[in-house]
Amino acid sequence: MSVDLIGFLGVVLVAYLVPGPDFLVVVRSAVEHPARGRAAALGAQAGLCVHMIAAAVGLSVIATRSPAVYDAIKLLGAAYLVYLGVRAVRAARRAARERAAGGTTHGGRRRPDALPQPPQQATQFEGGGARWRSGFTQGFFTNVLNPKAALFFLSILPQFVDGDGSMPRQIFLLGALDVLIGIVYWFALVAVAARLRVLLAHPKIRHRWELTTGWLFIAIGIGVATVA
Repeated sequence: MSVDLIGFLGVVLVAYLVPGPDFLVVVRSAVEHPARGRAAALGAQAGLCVHMIAAAVGLSVIATRSPAVYDAIKLLGAAYLVYLGVRAVRAARRAARERAAGGTTHGGRRRPDALPQPPQQATQFEGGGARWRSGFTQGFFTNVLNPKAALFFLSILPQFVDGDGSMPRQIFLLGALDVLIGIVYWFALVAVAARLRVLLAHPKIRHRWELTTGWLFIAIGIGVATVA
């Protein structure tokens, strides 16, 4: 079996370096908590595994050659991104209202306990399970409902395999390599993004971050839904 490994690695690296919905999910999750960021990264890669298995057994052919199935996946993915964005925007506005209502006394002076506080480091077991599940779920559905991921495994990845070898086996091997590279990349990104937690301890900066990323989710979702 002769595989164009160098060419494949180049395409994979470029694909990861170009930000997409999974990038935004992982970064937002890492800012919340590093463990949540790592869970989102693993969820995103688990979503890729679904596409890899589907491509290897031929299910993706049905999805990509049937306009109705492809459009259904695309619209589901777009709706999920818009849902994440709306939830983020609503949470940011709700937090701003709560700060406005509880941050001042009747005399208009700011309460001492309303001053910006640094993010609290959660203990190892404090909400860890819920945090992990939430991050993993967001990462998983973001990628498993992304039709472009299915097209990558069906249309781009086969260009790097040996036509004389077993197609499913080579797709599995290259797909597994893609997933492993992604885990390394995402975990490095999580380590960098987690440092933003200190900056985002300030309520105003946090509010702008939540609004910006929320509207980005909505914009990406609308873009996915409307693109041909």
